[in-house]
Amino acid sequence: MALTIDKKALQGESSLPLINRTYNLLQDYLAISKFKVVAMLVLTAWVGLALAPDVGRGIAVQFTSLLGIGLLSAAAAVINHVVDSEIDSKMARTRHRPVAKGRLSKTHALSFAAAIGVAGFIMLMVWANTLTAILTLFALVGYAFVYTSFLKRATPQNIVIGGLAGAMPPLLGWVSETDQMAAAPWLLVMIIFTWTPPHFWALAIARKSDYERAKIPMLPVTHGIDFCKTCVVAYSVLLAVVCVLPYLIGMSGLIYLIGACALNAVFIYKAVKLKIAGNDETAMDLFRFSIIHLMVLFVVLFIDKWLPL
Repeated sequence: MALTIDKKALQGESSLPLINRTYNLLQDYLAISKFKVVAMLVLTAWVGLALAPDVGRGIAVQFTSLLGIGLLSAAAAVINHVVDSEIDSKMARTRHRPVAKGRLSKTHALSFAAAIGVAGFIMLMVWANTLTAILTLFALVGYAFVYTSFLKRATPQNIVIGGLAGAMPPLLGWVSETDQMAAAPWLLVMIIFTWTPPHFWALAIARKSDYERAKIPMLPVTHGIDFCKTCVVAYSVLLAVVCVLPYLIGMSGLIYLIGACALNAVFIYKAVKLKIAGNDETAMDLFRFSIIHLMVLFVVLFIDKWLPL
């Protein structure tokens, strides 16, 4: 009896390494997919879908469309990890990423990207429409290849130009519902497009030495931190103006206007604080708040849709 118990115990112990390896592998695949970033993108796509005219599509079909957008976004993130693996290995913030660290090979990562990318594209073709599938594929190419492979290494305006690819999800959500382009979702694209530079420049200010070491021409590296801080303030003010546009055209109501004004007031305050007496911690504080800003802004936009004042 005791011998039997000991064998079972040993079998249980021997299974632990396999469980740990499986868990770690799952964590690595989630990491190269930039799960948190993709979740934010899907949130903005969902709001774009919710604001679109109701055409009677079921919840299951809408969910599958959002999943397709998410999978293609994750595929772009994986390709980014592969292309940037050498750069990532030189930067303190990214040197522990799975591909840069060698825990996942480039072949495995690219195979994973191909699998989820094809799955996402098929989902959009079948459960959304051809226009959404093509636009989402263009966004993938824009981020994974045009931005990551070229713009990031070529110009300090890399994040300004390349930010358009990451700003597309609200339009993708809208088009997945309507199968046609419209002016309204482009305002949501403009919000994310304007939000992107101060968001990333705040991080670049705090991690300037990393970008210098990796020879990436981010704005604080090429033009200095003080100039970059000025640009952060300017874009923060521009962002506040752009965020009011949905209210001005009747796309949203007072709930959104109040929320947007409050969020942007804090954003501008933190940007000015960074400009006047900023250090790395102040820059990271703005960077972290900018994530909360975008998430709450789109949630408020959704709430405003269903609880108009």
